Amino acid sequence: MKDLVFDLIEQEKIRQKEGLELIPSENYVSADVLEAMGSVLTNKYSEGYPSFEGVPGWDEKRIADEILPNYRYYGGQINVDRIERLAIDRACKLFHADHANVQPHSGANANEAVYYAWLEPGDKVLAMNLGHGGHLTHGSPVTRSAHIYEFVAYGTDESGDIDYNEMEELALSNDVKLILVGYSAFMKIPDFKRVAEIRNKAEKKWGHEILLMADMAHVAGLIAAGEHPNPLDFGFNVMTTTTHKTLRGPRGGLIMTKGKVGSPLKKMPEKTLENIPILVDKAVFPGTQGGPLEHVIAAKAVAFGEALKPEFKNYAKKIVENAKVLAKELIDRGFVLQGGGTENHLILIDMKKSFDINGKIYEKALDMVGLTLNANALPGDTGGAFKPNGVRLGTPAITTRGLGVEEMKVLAGWMEDVAKICQKAEGDLDKYENDLERIHAEVRGLATEFPVPSL
Repeated sequence: MKDLVFDLIEQEKIRQKEGLELIPSENYVSADVLEAMGSVLTNKYSEGYPSFEGVPGWDEKRIADEILPNYRYYGGQINVDRIERLAIDRACKLFHADHANVQPHSGANANEAVYYAWLEPGDKVLAMNLGHGGHLTHGSPVTRSAHIYEFVAYGTDESGDIDYNEMEELALSNDVKLILVGYSAFMKIPDFKRVAEIRNKAEKKWGHEILLMADMAHVAGLIAAGEHPNPLDFGFNVMTTTTHKTLRGPRGGLIMTKGKVGSPLKKMPEKTLENIPILVDKAVFPGTQGGPLEHVIAAKAVAFGEALKPEFKNYAKKIVENAKVLAKELIDRGFVLQGGGTENHLILIDMKKSFDINGKIYEKALDMVGLTLNANALPGDTGGAFKPNGVRLGTPAITTRGLGVEEMKVLAGWMEDVAKICQKAEGDLDKYENDLERIHAEVRGLATEFPVPSL
Protein backbone atom coordinates (compact mmCIF):
# COMPACT_ATOMS: atom_id res chain seq x y z
CA MET A 1 0.00 0.00 0.00
CA LYS A 2 1.34 3.44 -0.95
CA ASP A 3 1.94 6.07 1.69
CA LEU A 4 -0.83 8.60 2.37
CA VAL A 5 1.54 11.26 1.06
CA PHE A 6 0.94 10.03 -2.50
CA ASP A 7 -2.83 10.48 -2.12
CA LEU A 8 -2.20 14.08 -1.13
CA ILE A 9 0.14 14.55 -4.10
CA GLU A 10 -2.66 13.35 -6.38
CA GLN A 11 -5.01 15.88 -4.79
CA GLU A 12 -2.45 18.61 -5.47
CA LYS A 13 -2.23 17.51 -9.11
CA ILE A 14 -6.00 17.97 -9.38
CA ARG A 15 -5.81 21.40 -7.74
CA GLN A 16 -3.14 22.50 -10.19
CA LYS A 17 -4.97 21.09 -13.21
CA GLU A 18 -8.35 22.61 -12.33
CA GLY A 19 -7.17 25.99 -11.07
CA LEU A 20 -5.12 28.86 -12.48
CA GLU A 21 -1.91 29.94 -10.77
CA LEU A 22 -1.50 33.71 -10.53
CA ILE A 23 1.19 33.83 -7.83
CA PRO A 24 4.08 35.54 -9.68
CA SER A 25 6.76 33.49 -7.89
CA GLU A 26 5.32 30.16 -9.06
CA ASN A 27 5.47 28.32 -12.37
CA TYR A 28 5.20 24.86 -13.92
CA VAL A 29 8.33 22.92 -14.81
CA SER A 30 8.69 20.65 -17.82
CA ALA A 31 8.52 16.86 -17.64
CA ASP A 32 12.29 16.77 -18.23
CA VAL A 33 12.96 19.00 -15.22
CA LEU A 34 10.71 16.79 -13.09
CA GLU A 35 12.51 13.68 -14.30
CA ALA A 36 15.93 15.11 -13.40
CA MET A 37 14.63 16.14 -9.97
CA GLY A 38 13.46 12.60 -9.27
CA SER A 39 16.63 10.91 -10.52
CA VAL A 40 19.22 8.71 -8.77
CA LEU A 41 21.38 11.80 -8.28
CA THR A 42 19.43 12.27 -5.05
CA ASN A 43 21.55 9.39 -3.68
CA LYS A 44 24.90 11.16 -4.15
CA TYR A 45 26.93 13.29 -1.74
CA SER A 46 29.15 15.84 -3.53
CA GLU A 47 30.62 18.30 -1.06
CA GLY A 48 33.01 20.56 -2.93
CA TYR A 49 33.17 21.60 -6.57
CA PRO A 50 34.03 20.31 -10.04
CA SER A 51 37.16 21.67 -11.66
CA PHE A 52 36.63 25.10 -13.21
CA GLU A 53 39.36 24.71 -15.81
CA GLY A 54 38.01 25.90 -19.13
CA VAL A 55 34.62 27.01 -17.79
CA PRO A 56 32.90 28.99 -19.24
CA GLY A 57 33.47 28.73 -22.97
CA TRP A 58 33.57 24.96 -23.48
CA ASP A 59 31.26 23.32 -25.90
CA GLU A 60 28.70 21.08 -24.20
CA LYS A 61 29.97 17.84 -25.74
CA ARG A 62 33.41 18.41 -24.26
CA ILE A 63 31.91 19.22 -20.85
CA ALA A 64 29.89 16.01 -20.98
CA ASP A 65 32.77 13.83 -22.21
CA GLU A 66 35.85 15.13 -20.43
CA ILE A 67 37.00 13.84 -17.03
CA LEU A 68 38.90 16.46 -15.04
CA PRO A 69 40.32 16.63 -11.53
CA ASN A 70 37.81 17.88 -8.97
CA TYR A 71 37.70 19.53 -5.59
CA ARG A 72 35.32 17.11 -3.87
CA TYR A 73 35.45 15.37 -0.51
CA TYR A 74 33.85 12.13 -1.76
CA GLY A 75 34.65 9.73 -4.58
CA GLY A 76 32.40 8.69 -7.46
CA GLN A 77 31.97 12.20 -8.83
CA ILE A 78 32.57 11.67 -12.57
CA ASN A 79 28.98 12.17 -13.70
CA VAL A 80 28.07 14.68 -11.02
CA ASP A 81 31.03 16.85 -12.06
CA ARG A 82 29.98 16.80 -15.69
CA ILE A 83 26.39 17.72 -14.85
CA GLU A 84 27.38 20.55 -12.54
CA ARG A 85 29.81 21.96 -15.13
CA LEU A 86 27.00 21.89 -17.70
CA ALA A 87 24.77 23.81 -15.31
CA ILE A 88 27.53 26.38 -14.65
CA ASP A 89 28.31 26.85 -18.33
CA ARG A 90 24.66 27.22 -19.35
CA ALA A 91 24.01 29.75 -16.58
CA CYS A 92 27.03 31.80 -17.70
CA LYS A 93 25.75 31.84 -21.28
CA LEU A 94 22.25 32.84 -20.21
CA PHE A 95 23.34 35.74 -18.01
CA HIS A 96 26.65 36.95 -19.53
CA ALA A 97 28.47 35.96 -16.34
CA ASP A 98 32.12 35.03 -15.84
CA HIS A 99 31.15 32.37 -13.34
CA ALA A 100 28.08 30.82 -11.72
CA ASN A 101 27.52 28.96 -8.49
CA VAL A 102 24.63 26.55 -8.99
CA GLN A 103 24.68 25.05 -5.49
CA PRO A 104 22.51 27.42 -3.37
CA HIS A 105 19.45 25.61 -2.06
CA SER A 106 17.29 28.74 -2.38
CA GLY A 107 17.34 32.40 -3.25
CA ALA A 108 17.63 33.26 0.45
CA ASN A 109 20.70 31.00 0.73
CA ALA A 110 22.19 32.69 -2.33
CA ASN A 111 21.76 36.15 -0.79
CA GLU A 112 23.19 35.02 2.56
CA ALA A 113 26.26 33.60 0.79
CA VAL A 114 26.96 36.88 -1.03
CA TYR A 115 26.69 38.85 2.21
CA TYR A 116 29.06 36.39 3.90
CA ALA A 117 31.49 36.55 0.97
CA TRP A 118 31.87 40.34 0.99
CA LEU A 119 30.80 41.78 4.33
CA GLU A 120 32.10 41.83 7.88
CA PRO A 121 29.72 41.90 10.86
CA GLY A 122 28.38 45.42 11.32
CA ASP A 123 28.96 46.50 7.70
CA LYS A 124 26.24 48.59 6.09
CA VAL A 125 24.06 47.44 3.17
CA LEU A 126 21.81 49.73 1.14
CA ALA A 127 18.70 47.83 -0.01
CA MET A 128 15.01 48.32 -0.82
CA ASN A 129 12.54 48.74 2.02
CA LEU A 130 10.45 45.58 2.51
CA GLY A 131 7.30 47.69 2.78
CA HIS A 132 8.05 49.26 -0.61
CA GLY A 133 8.54 45.96 -2.44
CA GLY A 134 11.84 44.58 -1.14
CA HIS A 135 12.43 41.06 0.13
CA LEU A 136 12.80 39.66 3.64
CA THR A 137 16.47 38.86 2.99
CA HIS A 138 17.16 42.50 2.14
CA GLY A 139 17.21 43.62 5.75
CA SER A 140 13.97 42.65 7.47
CA PRO A 141 14.63 42.56 11.23
CA VAL A 142 13.16 39.06 11.46
CA THR A 143 16.07 37.61 9.42
CA ARG A 144 19.48 36.41 10.57
CA SER A 145 21.40 38.72 8.25
CA ALA A 146 19.72 41.78 9.78
CA HIS A 147 21.26 40.81 13.13
CA ILE A 148 24.74 40.58 11.58
CA TYR A 149 24.84 43.52 9.17
CA GLU A 150 23.31 46.99 9.27
CA PHE A 151 20.74 47.54 6.54
CA VAL A 152 19.84 51.01 5.32
CA ALA A 153 16.56 51.11 3.36
CA TYR A 154 15.64 53.19 0.34
CA GLY A 155 12.07 53.32 -0.89
CA THR A 156 9.91 54.06 -3.90
CA ASP A 157 8.44 57.36 -5.06
CA GLU A 158 4.82 58.23 -5.82
CA SER A 159 5.09 56.69 -9.31
CA GLY A 160 6.09 53.35 -7.79
CA ASP A 161 9.66 53.63 -9.11
CA ILE A 162 12.83 53.46 -7.02
CA ASP A 163 13.55 56.79 -5.37
CA TYR A 164 17.02 57.18 -6.88
CA ASN A 165 17.57 60.57 -5.24
CA GLU A 166 17.00 58.97 -1.85
CA MET A 167 19.25 56.06 -2.79
CA GLU A 168 22.08 58.44 -3.72
CA GLU A 169 21.62 60.53 -0.59
CA LEU A 170 21.76 57.43 1.61
CA ALA A 171 24.80 56.02 -0.24
CA LEU A 172 26.68 59.28 0.32
CA SER A 173 25.65 59.68 3.97
CA ASN A 174 26.24 56.06 5.02
CA ASP A 175 29.54 54.18 4.62
CA VAL A 176 27.92 51.27 2.78
CA LYS A 177 29.88 48.22 1.60
CA LEU A 178 27.14 46.78 -0.60
CA ILE A 179 24.35 48.31 -2.70
CA LEU A 180 21.52 45.93 -3.52
CA VAL A 181 18.81 46.24 -6.15
CA GLY A 182 16.20 43.54 -5.68
CA TYR A 183 12.54 43.11 -4.90
CA SER A 184 9.55 40.83 -4.54
CA ALA A 185 6.82 43.35 -5.40
CA PHE A 186 8.10 45.99 -7.81
CA MET A 187 6.59 46.60 -11.22
CA LYS A 188 9.20 48.85 -12.85
CA ILE A 189 12.49 48.15 -14.66
CA PRO A 190 15.37 49.39 -12.48
CA ASP A 191 17.76 51.97 -13.87
CA PHE A 192 20.89 49.86 -13.42
CA LYS A 193 23.10 52.46 -15.09
CA ARG A 194 22.08 55.11 -12.58
CA VAL A 195 22.66 52.73 -9.65
CA ALA A 196 26.17 52.03 -10.97
CA GLU A 197 26.81 55.78 -11.13
CA ILE A 198 25.64 56.11 -7.52
CA ARG A 199 28.05 53.34 -6.56
CA ASN A 200 30.91 55.17 -8.27
CA LYS A 201 30.14 58.39 -6.38
CA ALA A 202 29.95 56.51 -3.08
CA GLU A 203 33.27 54.75 -3.73
CA LYS A 204 34.96 58.13 -4.27
CA LYS A 205 33.35 59.45 -1.09
CA TRP A 206 34.30 56.51 1.14
CA GLY A 207 37.56 55.44 -0.50
CA HIS A 208 36.87 51.71 -0.84
CA GLU A 209 35.22 49.26 -3.24
CA ILE A 210 31.45 48.78 -2.96
CA LEU A 211 29.82 45.60 -4.21
CA LEU A 212 26.89 46.06 -6.60
CA MET A 213 24.43 43.20 -6.17
CA ALA A 214 21.16 42.52 -7.99
CA ASP A 215 18.60 40.06 -6.65
CA MET A 216 16.65 39.33 -9.82
CA ALA A 217 14.72 36.30 -8.56
CA HIS A 218 11.46 37.48 -10.09
CA VAL A 219 12.70 38.57 -13.52
CA ALA A 220 15.62 36.20 -14.19
CA GLY A 221 13.71 34.42 -16.95
CA LEU A 222 12.92 37.75 -18.60
CA ILE A 223 16.60 38.72 -18.38
CA ALA A 224 17.71 35.39 -19.87
CA ALA A 225 15.35 35.92 -22.78
CA GLY A 226 16.34 39.55 -23.40
CA GLU A 227 12.97 40.94 -22.29
CA HIS A 228 14.52 42.81 -19.34
CA PRO A 229 17.92 44.56 -18.94
CA ASN A 230 20.71 42.49 -17.40
CA PRO A 231 22.39 44.20 -14.40
CA LEU A 232 25.66 42.37 -15.18
CA ASP A 233 25.81 44.41 -18.39
CA PHE A 234 25.77 47.66 -16.37
CA GLY A 235 28.66 47.10 -13.99
CA PHE A 236 27.00 44.95 -11.34
CA ASN A 237 29.36 42.43 -9.75
CA VAL A 238 26.84 39.84 -8.59
CA MET A 239 23.37 38.71 -9.57
CA THR A 240 21.41 36.26 -7.46
CA THR A 241 18.17 34.55 -8.39
CA THR A 242 15.91 31.67 -7.70
CA THR A 243 15.69 29.12 -10.47
CA HIS A 244 11.91 28.78 -10.47
CA LYS A 245 9.61 31.78 -11.06
CA THR A 246 10.10 33.18 -14.60
CA LEU A 247 13.16 30.95 -15.19
CA ARG A 248 10.83 27.93 -15.03
CA GLY A 249 13.27 25.55 -13.32
CA PRO A 250 13.27 23.61 -10.05
CA ARG A 251 13.03 25.37 -6.71
CA GLY A 252 16.55 26.51 -5.88
CA GLY A 253 19.06 29.35 -5.97
CA LEU A 254 21.80 30.61 -8.31
CA ILE A 255 24.60 33.18 -8.06
CA MET A 256 26.22 34.75 -11.13
CA THR A 257 29.42 36.76 -10.80
CA LYS A 258 31.82 38.90 -12.84
CA GLY A 259 35.53 38.67 -12.13
CA LYS A 260 38.41 36.23 -11.79
CA VAL A 261 37.50 32.52 -11.72
CA GLY A 262 39.57 30.02 -9.73
CA SER A 263 39.45 27.18 -7.24
CA PRO A 264 37.45 28.13 -4.14
CA LEU A 265 39.04 25.42 -2.01
CA LYS A 266 42.57 26.78 -2.13
CA LYS A 267 43.97 29.73 -0.14
CA MET A 268 41.52 32.55 0.65
CA PRO A 269 42.08 35.33 -1.92
CA GLU A 270 42.19 39.02 -1.15
CA LYS A 271 38.74 40.56 -0.68
CA THR A 272 38.46 42.54 -3.92
CA LEU A 273 35.70 42.88 -6.50
CA GLU A 274 37.93 41.08 -9.03
CA ASN A 275 37.99 38.02 -6.75
CA ILE A 276 34.25 37.96 -6.07
CA PRO A 277 33.62 34.69 -8.02
CA ILE A 278 36.08 32.81 -5.78
CA LEU A 279 34.88 34.56 -2.63
CA VAL A 280 31.27 33.64 -3.41
CA ASP A 281 32.14 30.00 -4.06
CA LYS A 282 33.98 29.81 -0.73
CA ALA A 283 31.00 31.44 0.97
CA VAL A 284 28.56 28.88 -0.44
CA PHE A 285 30.75 25.88 0.44
CA PRO A 286 32.08 25.47 3.01
CA GLY A 287 30.91 28.86 4.28
CA THR A 288 27.14 28.53 4.50
CA GLN A 289 26.12 25.14 3.07
CA GLY A 290 27.15 21.49 3.17
CA GLY A 291 26.41 18.95 0.47
CA PRO A 292 24.83 20.31 -2.71
CA LEU A 293 21.59 18.80 -4.00
CA GLU A 294 22.87 17.28 -7.22
CA HIS A 295 19.44 16.10 -8.38
CA VAL A 296 18.28 19.73 -8.15
CA ILE A 297 21.44 20.94 -9.92
CA ALA A 298 20.71 18.48 -12.73
CA ALA A 299 17.19 19.90 -13.00
CA LYS A 300 18.67 23.41 -13.06
CA ALA A 301 20.95 22.35 -15.93
CA VAL A 302 17.93 21.05 -17.86
CA ALA A 303 15.98 24.26 -17.22
CA PHE A 304 18.94 26.43 -18.29
CA GLY A 305 19.17 24.38 -21.47
CA GLU A 306 15.49 25.00 -22.13
CA ALA A 307 15.96 28.74 -21.50
CA LEU A 308 18.72 28.86 -24.14
CA LYS A 309 16.27 27.73 -26.83
CA PRO A 310 14.49 30.23 -29.13
CA GLU A 311 11.04 29.18 -27.90
CA PHE A 312 11.89 30.43 -24.40
CA LYS A 313 12.34 33.93 -25.80
CA ASN A 314 8.82 33.74 -27.23
CA TYR A 315 7.53 32.53 -23.87
CA ALA A 316 9.13 35.43 -21.99
CA LYS A 317 7.74 37.93 -24.47
CA LYS A 318 4.25 36.53 -23.93
CA ILE A 319 4.64 36.75 -20.13
CA VAL A 320 5.14 40.51 -20.40
CA GLU A 321 2.44 40.93 -23.02
CA ASN A 322 -0.09 39.05 -20.88
CA ALA A 323 0.85 41.05 -17.78
CA LYS A 324 0.38 44.38 -19.52
CA VAL A 325 -2.99 43.35 -20.98
CA LEU A 326 -4.17 41.97 -17.63
CA ALA A 327 -3.08 45.16 -15.88
CA LYS A 328 -5.00 47.33 -18.35
CA GLU A 329 -8.11 45.17 -18.09
CA LEU A 330 -8.01 45.38 -14.30
CA ILE A 331 -7.60 49.18 -14.36
CA ASP A 332 -10.57 49.43 -16.74
CA ARG A 333 -12.63 47.48 -14.17
CA GLY A 334 -11.85 49.80 -11.29
CA PHE A 335 -8.77 48.17 -9.80
CA VAL A 336 -6.09 50.58 -8.51
CA LEU A 337 -2.62 49.27 -9.38
CA GLN A 338 0.58 50.26 -7.60
CA GLY A 339 2.71 52.23 -10.06
CA GLY A 340 -0.22 52.48 -12.45
CA GLY A 341 0.53 49.17 -14.21
CA THR A 342 3.53 46.97 -14.87
CA GLU A 343 6.72 46.83 -16.92
CA ASN A 344 7.45 43.18 -16.07
CA HIS A 345 5.23 40.26 -15.01
CA LEU A 346 4.29 41.57 -11.54
CA ILE A 347 1.04 43.31 -10.66
CA LEU A 348 0.30 44.80 -7.23
CA ILE A 349 -3.28 45.86 -6.52
CA ASP A 350 -4.49 48.19 -3.78
CA MET A 351 -7.72 46.41 -2.79
CA LYS A 352 -8.57 49.03 -0.16
CA LYS A 353 -8.64 51.83 -2.74
CA SER A 354 -10.20 49.56 -5.37
CA PHE A 355 -13.10 47.94 -3.53
CA ASP A 356 -12.65 48.87 0.16
CA ILE A 357 -11.66 45.32 1.14
CA ASN A 358 -8.38 43.91 2.47
CA GLY A 359 -6.06 41.68 0.49
CA LYS A 360 -6.49 38.61 2.70
CA ILE A 361 -10.25 38.31 2.27
CA TYR A 362 -9.79 38.73 -1.48
CA GLU A 363 -7.07 36.06 -1.56
CA LYS A 364 -9.42 33.68 0.29
CA ALA A 365 -12.34 34.37 -2.04
CA LEU A 366 -10.20 33.84 -5.15
CA ASP A 367 -8.92 30.57 -3.68
CA MET A 368 -12.54 29.43 -3.46
CA VAL A 369 -12.94 29.92 -7.22
CA GLY A 370 -9.62 28.31 -8.19
CA LEU A 371 -7.61 31.50 -8.79
CA THR A 372 -4.49 31.62 -6.62
CA LEU A 373 -2.61 34.79 -5.71
CA ASN A 374 -1.22 36.21 -2.48
CA ALA A 375 -2.08 39.07 -0.16
CA ASN A 376 0.75 41.60 -0.08
CA ALA A 377 1.58 44.79 1.81
CA LEU A 378 1.69 48.14 0.03
CA PRO A 379 3.95 51.11 0.81
CA GLY A 380 2.70 52.58 4.09
CA ASP A 381 0.33 49.64 4.66
CA THR A 382 -1.15 49.54 8.18
CA GLY A 383 -3.02 46.26 7.76
CA GLY A 384 -0.22 44.06 9.09
CA ALA A 385 1.15 40.84 7.63
CA PHE A 386 -2.16 38.98 7.70
CA LYS A 387 -4.54 41.77 6.66
CA PRO A 388 -2.57 43.83 4.15
CA ASN A 389 -4.40 46.13 1.78
CA GLY A 390 -2.82 44.69 -1.36
CA VAL A 391 -2.60 41.54 -3.42
CA ARG A 392 0.21 40.45 -5.73
CA LEU A 393 -0.20 38.47 -8.93
CA GLY A 394 1.64 37.71 -12.15
CA THR A 395 1.56 35.85 -15.45
CA PRO A 396 4.48 33.32 -15.66
CA ALA A 397 2.50 30.19 -14.77
CA ILE A 398 -0.61 30.92 -16.81
CA THR A 399 1.57 31.84 -19.79
CA THR A 400 3.34 28.48 -19.50
CA ARG A 401 -0.09 26.84 -19.87
CA GLY A 402 -0.72 28.79 -23.06
CA LEU A 403 -3.20 31.44 -21.92
CA GLY A 404 -3.05 34.59 -24.03
CA VAL A 405 -4.42 38.11 -24.17
CA GLU A 406 -8.04 37.03 -24.71
CA GLU A 407 -7.91 34.88 -21.58
CA MET A 408 -6.47 37.84 -19.63
CA LYS A 409 -9.73 39.69 -20.28
CA VAL A 410 -11.72 36.75 -18.92
CA LEU A 411 -9.51 36.57 -15.83
CA ALA A 412 -9.98 40.27 -15.15
CA GLY A 413 -13.75 39.81 -15.38
CA TRP A 414 -13.70 37.00 -12.83
CA MET A 415 -11.47 39.02 -10.53
CA GLU A 416 -13.92 41.93 -10.69
CA ASP A 417 -16.87 39.63 -9.95
CA VAL A 418 -15.12 38.13 -6.92
CA ALA A 419 -14.10 41.57 -5.62
CA LYS A 420 -17.73 42.75 -5.76
CA ILE A 421 -18.84 39.60 -3.92
CA CYS A 422 -16.28 40.38 -1.21
CA GLN A 423 -17.70 43.90 -0.95
CA LYS A 424 -21.21 42.59 -0.39
CA ALA A 425 -20.18 39.69 1.84
CA GLU A 426 -18.59 41.93 4.51
CA GLY A 427 -16.41 39.03 5.63
CA ASP A 428 -19.02 36.24 5.38
CA LEU A 429 -18.22 34.59 2.06
CA ASP A 430 -20.40 31.56 2.87
CA LYS A 431 -23.48 33.67 2.09
CA TYR A 432 -22.30 33.82 -1.52
CA GLU A 433 -21.24 30.19 -1.87
CA ASN A 434 -23.43 29.62 -4.94
CA ASP A 435 -22.08 32.67 -6.77
CA LEU A 436 -18.51 31.64 -6.00
CA GLU A 437 -19.13 28.06 -7.11
CA ARG A 438 -20.55 29.32 -10.43
CA ILE A 439 -17.32 31.23 -11.06
CA HIS A 440 -15.30 28.22 -9.90
CA ALA A 441 -17.00 26.04 -12.52
CA GLU A 442 -16.07 28.58 -15.20
CA VAL A 443 -12.46 28.67 -13.99
CA ARG A 444 -12.28 24.86 -14.09
CA GLY A 445 -13.62 24.90 -17.61
CA LEU A 446 -10.96 27.30 -18.85
CA ALA A 447 -8.17 25.60 -16.90
CA THR A 448 -8.88 22.22 -18.46
CA GLU A 449 -8.57 23.79 -21.92
CA PHE A 450 -4.94 24.65 -21.08
CA PRO A 451 -3.31 21.58 -19.49
CA VAL A 452 -0.32 21.82 -17.17
CA PRO A 453 2.58 20.68 -19.44
CA SER A 454 4.15 18.21 -17.01
CA LEU A 455 0.94 16.63 -15.65
